Amino acid sequence: MINLTHRKARIDDLPRLIELLLEDELGRTRESKSFELDENYTKAFHKIDSDPNQYLIVVENGDEIIGICHLTIMPSLTFIGSTRMQIEVVRISGKYRGQKIGSWMFDEAISYAKENDVSIVQLTTNKKRQKAKHFYEKLGFEASHEGMKLYLE
Repeated sequence: MINLTHRKARIDDLPRLIELLLEDELGRTRESKSFELDENYTKAFHKIDSDPNQYLIVVENGDEIIGICHLTIMPSLTFIGSTRMQIEVVRISGKYRGQKIGSWMFDEAISYAKENDVSIVQLTTNKKRQKAKHFYEKLGFEASHEGMKLYLE
């Protein structure tokens, strides 16, 4: 039985959140697989948690953490001083995929955007994630821009 709720992530959720990142095919290539939690995750969590423009959503089914989504509110000068929201780190546990939980999570994220006077919701997805791209398109997102990254050492 599915009983979905969401809340702001807590530091004690961090090991499970990293597990969700590692379930992903690309996550396995770029996340720490160590049994000990890398201190960089803890530092990043505290930065996110202390910033009022960040909301790290934990999706639960009862007491089980089954999803994560990171929302960032960004004021912008473009589009007549609009406010944007970036959606990142979208993950649903493998055993719960295909049950419309991702759609539910996006409904909650978009409600949060509306509550915060956001006029543009944006996200990026890796080009290797064709299923994710199709999912986002079904939700109404358009691939209107070409994303670029520069990784710094």
